[in-house]
Amino acid sequence: TAADQKAILLVQFLLRKYNMREPITKEGMLKHVIGKYKEHFHEILRRASELMVLAFGIDVKEVDPTRHCYALVSKFQRTSDDRMTGEEIMPKTGLLMTVLCVIFMKGNCATEEDIWEVLNVMGIYAGKKHFIHGEPKKLITKDLVQERYLEYRQVPNSDPPHYEFLGGPRALAETSKMKVLEFLAKIHDTVPSAFPLLYEEALRDEEERARARFAAMLLTGAVASVHSGADFRGSFSHL
Repeated sequence: TAADQKAILLVQFLLRKYNMREPITKEGMLKHVIGKYKEHFHEILRRASELMVLAFGIDVKEVDPTRHCYALVSKFQRTSDDRMTGEEIMPKTGLLMTVLCVIFMKGNCATEEDIWEVLNVMGIYAGKKHFIHGEPKKLITKDLVQERYLEYRQVPNSDPPHYEFLGGPRALAETSKMKVLEFLAKIHDTVPSAFPLLYEEALRDEEERARARFAAMLLTGAVASVHSGADFRGSFSHL
């Protein structure tokens, strides 16, 4: 349909704006993409937003309702200096989030067969170049492993050898089980709480992360206090 075609064009426009670090506004979308279909703006934006999440793991969020400004927010937390470009988003994030979903659903460790069963349903096959993700087997067994987003290891004592996937340290640091579950819920057009067992685990993970952040804040404060105390004593050492 015309709306679907405009949604695809809008995705390309959003990624280009993100890559060039230019502001994203409703005015710009209407002028450069939507055109005469402006009465369908919200529907086209909704479809484009769904594509952004499912294909690239990117949320489209309105950050200024008055001026109708939008921001693209990755499911992965990165510093501004470690920011993915639009070109890097395209082959990586959406596929990675899908793999992390399978890992989460399978108890935080999924066999290679589990992963490919899901990816095949999506039309993604090992050894067959995908128009978005490139060569998917290389991406998930080498590239994302080298970048520490995934762990790929042989199942102990398997003969012939079988392999399994786990979340890597960067995935654990830059995203969370709740974000992975939100991605899964988006795929199924529902809410995270529709998966009660996974939702409970994701909530526990959020609580653990909050406690860890609080503990880190306390430790940082304690270290700063020790240093300031040493400096304070040092300033009177000559008396």
